[in-house]
Amino acid sequence: MKIAYVLYHNQGSYHPDLEAENNGLLTFLRGKGLGVHPEIWDDPQADWSQYSLAILKAPWDYFEKIDRFYAWLTTLERLGVRLLNPAPRVRWNADKHYLADVAAAGLPVTPGVFLERGTPADLSGYFAHFDTDRLIVKPCISGGSKNTFALGRADVPAVAERLDGLLREGAYLVQPFIPQIGEEGEWSLLFFNGRFSHALLKKPVAGDFRVQQHYGGTIHPAVPPGGLLAQTTGYVARFARGCLYARVDVVRTRGAFLLMELEIIEPFLYLLTHPDSYGNYYRALRELAG
Repeated sequence: MKIAYVLYHNQGSYHPDLEAENNGLLTFLRGKGLGVHPEIWDDPQADWSQYSLAILKAPWDYFEKIDRFYAWLTTLERLGVRLLNPAPRVRWNADKHYLADVAAAGLPVTPGVFLERGTPADLSGYFAHFDTDRLIVKPCISGGSKNTFALGRADVPAVAERLDGLLREGAYLVQPFIPQIGEEGEWSLLFFNGRFSHALLKKPVAGDFRVQQHYGGTIHPAVPPGGLLAQTTGYVARFARGCLYARVDVVRTRGAFLLMELEIIEPFLYLLTHPDSYGNYYRALRELAG
């Protein structure tokens, strides 16, 4: 079986650990005798028809070329290339409107309101709506905290013009700022083919809210606190069934864990933080590949 290992065109935008994970997993899978070949997802020279299976490892720039990305998914489907994770789930996960589906299923989600494309950027009422003094505003199609910002009431006039321009390009999500991210951190639990593999806490640098490593965030391998594993397994069972991998990002606030993101397109898997992670990934791949 010839397997495409889907990456992106690396322009040095991300933390070196991300590239180390991509290269390390590729080497590990080849060491297991798998015919795995790296391919850039939007390389016009790539011949996808030669593959029967594709691993969606790191298309990290997909959100900057979303129409092209959707067209690429359609091409794989037309050619009969089976994508892990499945293309319908990937399309669903590419837009943060998916969070409304998770909430509608009765699973705990960080509250939010969608500002649809073309709507005015009037944020003043959302402070009272969420009973908060700060808001987070993020694109519905984005990654790596691009065009994501935190603001207080006094910041609204300065942000309005910028956000008006951004809303002409796409929809945004408004959420209450959750200070516990800076205090405790954000939990990430990794699942391979629906089975829990490992967990960690991600913490931002002092004074920031972004936990990504390329913004200075730190990672801390950890054991999930009581009840969290069962809760996050519920998200995966309902919305990531049949996926090679899923990462569930949650934050604890007021004694409850709320979903921040269910990542099934291009998450960093933190494979270097747990001794069994590569083996867990490989076992899941063998199961799904058949």
